[in-house]
Amino acid sequence: MRFLFALLSVCAFAEDGATRQNWPQHGGTNLFWRYSALDQINTSNVKRLVPVWAFQTGDYEMGFQATPIVIDGVMYVSTSRSNVFALDAATGRLIWQYKYPAPRGAVPYGPQNRGVAVAAGKVFLGTYDDYVVAIDQKTGAESWKVNVEDTKQCGCNITGAPLIVKDLVIVGGTGGDSAHRGYLTAFDQKTGRLRWRFYTVPGPGEKGHETWKGDSWKLGGGATWMTGSYDPELNLVYWGVGNASSDFFAEDRASSSEDANLYTNSVIALDADTGKLRWHYQEVPKDVWDFDSAYESVLIDREVRGKLRKLLVHVNKGGFTFVLDRANGEFVSAFPIVDNYNWITGVTEDGKLVGRKEPVAGQATYICPGAAGGKSWNQIAYSPRTGFIYTPSLEVCNDLVADRQEAKEGASFFGGNFIMKPPPKGPAHSHVDAYDPVTGKRQWSFPYKYALLASMLATAGDLVFTGDPEGNFFALDAKSGKKLWSFQTGAGHRGSSVSYAVNGRQYIATPTGWGSLVSNALTPVWPEAETFRSGSTLMVFALPEDGR
Repeated sequence: MRFLFALLSVCAFAEDGATRQNWPQHGGTNLFWRYSALDQINTSNVKRLVPVWAFQTGDYEMGFQATPIVIDGVMYVSTSRSNVFALDAATGRLIWQYKYPAPRGAVPYGPQNRGVAVAAGKVFLGTYDDYVVAIDQKTGAESWKVNVEDTKQCGCNITGAPLIVKDLVIVGGTGGDSAHRGYLTAFDQKTGRLRWRFYTVPGPGEKGHETWKGDSWKLGGGATWMTGSYDPELNLVYWGVGNASSDFFAEDRASSSEDANLYTNSVIALDADTGKLRWHYQEVPKDVWDFDSAYESVLIDREVRGKLRKLLVHVNKGGFTFVLDRANGEFVSAFPIVDNYNWITGVTEDGKLVGRKEPVAGQATYICPGAAGGKSWNQIAYSPRTGFIYTPSLEVCNDLVADRQEAKEGASFFGGNFIMKPPPKGPAHSHVDAYDPVTGKRQWSFPYKYALLASMLATAGDLVFTGDPEGNFFALDAKSGKKLWSFQTGAGHRGSSVSYAVNGRQYIATPTGWGSLVSNALTPVWPEAETFRSGSTLMVFALPEDGR
């Protein structure tokens, strides 16, 4: 038996990026590898994997987008309408349910939720009407609740999972496609009191304010709508920042500065205790394509040109991977994860974008990838066994039309519109790829005819798990990309699978249920997407009892 079982506390996970019996953070650990050191399920026996329990949440709005959290045999999972369930992770038995009261009227971006965080005896939830709620971990009773901002005024809410850092719960928010000024907020875990806030668009007197024209900074976007990472040795919180507003029309907001519209489309590193900016790296200055840099930051230590370096690997919506030194923000390298891109011709050795193709006001401009992204928010994985990152890529383009739009606080602020189109050669499609994150060399590619919008999960069994919109949850060989196993779950996949162990048995759990704003936007290139099945069921797999 190759099973590695370790009774480690949540704190011990900070020393590497691997999970073991628990799945304690949204990204697995605060280094965001989405990698499990469990290897009971491996390439030699994955064909014997069977479903062992399922749980239906009853909340079918916008699909099931969450990442389950597992602590000491209990699973905590949230749904689009901000409901939370605690389940026995070995049987699926309901322990408690927290039912969030429905807000009055419509909310921006619709009901969506991608997960909770657990620490200090509490389960932390960001809600779709812009509250942060602390729930008692044992009983499901509400401990405290704080309003982040009036969602009707800001046109923003919380869809991403919180991040646990020391005694803080750190929460981002949406609003990058609205006339809104983005920020990142840290609350005290015990009381819910505000500890610090960092505005992603600097105000008067702050460094970077000169990169904004006039008063455009006041409603300049810069949403922090996904979940960040944390390096305890450096005491730095890393967060991706989204697009500037308006999305496609920059004439009224972008200065002539080389770093236009800071700190949008950037990776930021903040002091965990104070929220002060330690460094930033802007991947897309003066974004006019809606190419957020809001996605996950994967923290790894690798040798570069003979020197061991602390690296941050970050894939943005424009379909490029940026590799940075996470101690100081220095650019290391960049490489594309899509085959079809024309918004730039490339990235120089010092990290500058070259050959920009910008939309022209009032006329359609064909841009690849499209505003759905070369990658959506579904997350990559990293395996220290192979040294590869595993990425889900979209080969979809769009006709993009830019147009001047008056900013009205909290209202939609795209500055144009788009319609999805297939790439220049062949139909729209997607693929899972394995890359060496240092060299950028693609090791293998697994093609798929529709959009792959579920996260990647890598394990020490040399497996990569993900799911497709047709309902298939499947495993690939992490070294070769060969499909080894598949199971039809009955609904499409948009969430993030995890691995954990209870009483010496390894489990693989995945949310099922197709949905989200991006999946709706893809119907022009995939009319079949209207038939992809929604739902909200957690499916859990393991080897048969006699197969361990």
